[in-house]
Amino acid sequence: MDWQAFGIVLHRCHYGALLVWSRFRHRKFSFQRDTHCGCSAVAHSAPQSSIVFRARKGKRPEVLVKMN
Repeated sequence: MDWQAFGIVLHRCHYGALLVWSRFRHRKFSFQRDTHCGCSAVAHSAPQSSIVFRARKGKRPEVLVKMN
């Protein structure tokens, strides 16, 4: 086996070890990564509102804001 081939094999083993290490290492908790929206629990208790956009051909566009 020549040195160039040995270097390629060593290079691939190094990347394989990095992939395995990153898979099993402990990560800090992050709201953005570990929840679907990245919001904290306090924001969910706030009142919800919605915005409705209506646009019909030949009519004036409407924007409705519904506060709950």
